[in-house]
Amino acid sequence: MKTLLILFFSLVSILSFGQMDPKLQAKIYQQAKDLEPKLIEWRRNFHEHPELSNREFKTGKIVADYLKSLGLEVQYPVAKTGVVALLRGGKPGPVVALRADIDGLPVNERNSLPFASKEKSVLAGMETGVMHACGHDSHMAMLMGVAEILSKNKSELKGSVKFIFQPAEEGAPAGEEGGAALMIKEGVLENPKVDVIFGLHIQSLLPLGQLAYRAEGLMAAVDGVNIKVSGIGAHGATPWDSVDPIVVSGQIITGLQTIVSRQTELTKAPAVITIGSVHGGIRRNIIPEEVNMEGTIRTFDADMQKKVHDKIKLTATKIAEASGAKAEVNILIMYPVTYNDPKLTAQMAPSLARVSNDIKITNPVTMAEDFSFFQQKIPGFFFFLGAYPADMKLAKNPVHHTADFMIDERAFVTGVKALTTLTLDYMSQTKK
Repeated sequence: MKTLLILFFSLVSILSFGQMDPKLQAKIYQQAKDLEPKLIEWRRNFHEHPELSNREFKTGKIVADYLKSLGLEVQYPVAKTGVVALLRGGKPGPVVALRADIDGLPVNERNSLPFASKEKSVLAGMETGVMHACGHDSHMAMLMGVAEILSKNKSELKGSVKFIFQPAEEGAPAGEEGGAALMIKEGVLENPKVDVIFGLHIQSLLPLGQLAYRAEGLMAAVDGVNIKVSGIGAHGATPWDSVDPIVVSGQIITGLQTIVSRQTELTKAPAVITIGSVHGGIRRNIIPEEVNMEGTIRTFDADMQKKVHDKIKLTATKIAEASGAKAEVNILIMYPVTYNDPKLTAQMAPSLARVSNDIKITNPVTMAEDFSFFQQKIPGFFFFLGAYPADMKLAKNPVHHTADFMIDERAFVTGVKALTTLTLDYMSQTKK
């Protein structure tokens, strides 16, 4: 593997056209290191006061006010609570977009950190804690740091930078628009027109400071599936009088797993079908008339996506019919594949190699990212930043979207260096 990596970087170094001036690189890397206390302070403030998707009112204002203080051209609010800021460089060149997501999750934090979340909110009529359980607090802090460094060096910029602080990456509330799709709809990639976009996601299960990426499909397309199983209710003591939708639902759930294990060629790409919510009945001795299920689907190409969707519909309806029940299947198209443009990936890989000695070409990841909507419009490159606590055994570190989620703040300087290097190298390589 090490030999393959050396050969790969030798190849991409030939393909790339140049890099920023070494003196400028040394300068900004020192600035990134000097900025570390501020990065940590920003992150902890955001972590202590998270807000849910499309409700990031205080968060957006903090970001907007800071970017204004740097002298950037700031638009706020965009896509409900988002922020877009433009830094015009001192020299002509391309427009590079950098994106960070800003929303928290409905999770009750269990950490004993002094800056643990103090926020509560209401979601779907229920009170919930709110937590930055996916690292978006760190994404904001790092991108604010990049904005500060580049604004200090704007005379050296061979182009312009558009900083995108995006709300609702975790999904807008039911019935609302939001996220990257809404930002695009509101023109975030225009005026001036963006040529390329870069983004990162911190990862609690990757080694501290590691940068991981892959060309083409990095993260999965995600779709939702809702299945309503209708049967005939009866007394629990006389199930022969019923068409039991609970039993049928169990058979459907089991049947859906054969789509992945027996009907999908997983040597091409991963696929996942998970039923995460099942609701039916209100009393132990009453067989209900219906059961409602909700699940998630993960795929990596359009052909596989269509086949899996078709097989879900066929499997659910036919299993229900065999028992005299009826299944209604509704597929919800959500996020596309996070697709790293192969040419851009080859062009920018040497930039990451200058930032970190720990580079990994990762396997596809079945989580999803709405950064993918930007990549449908323009070339984009998305990568992972490792941040599991160096003093903790990997197997014990809590994963994303959990109440104990934790990251090592020492990763932030590497993230700032990476985004800054990608930006300045791309500008050096691109004539416009």
